[in-house]
Amino acid sequence: MVKLLELLNNYNTTLFQAGKFIGAGLATIGLVGAGVGVGVVFGSFVNAVSHNNAIKDDLFKYAILGFALTEAVGLLALMMAFLIYFG
Repeated sequence: MVKLLELLNNYNTTLFQAGKFIGAGLATIGLVGAGVGVGVVFGSFVNAVSHNNAIKDDLFKYAILGFALTEAVGLLALMMAFLIYFG
């Protein structure tokens, strides 16, 4: 009976660890969205500068703001992955 309880306890621990690995992996999907978002921000910046070079400095400020906000979402996804994995 004791051996059976030890086996079930090990099974539950292994299942819990597998769930943590899967959950942390799924939480990192948000990083893909952040990468795409950064590409869209700077692609739009290059497109806008090519159309109107006179307002390059103003557009660059908006591009950096968009980059920071998009990257913040990616960092939140990474933080959640670490919390799931190490928590």
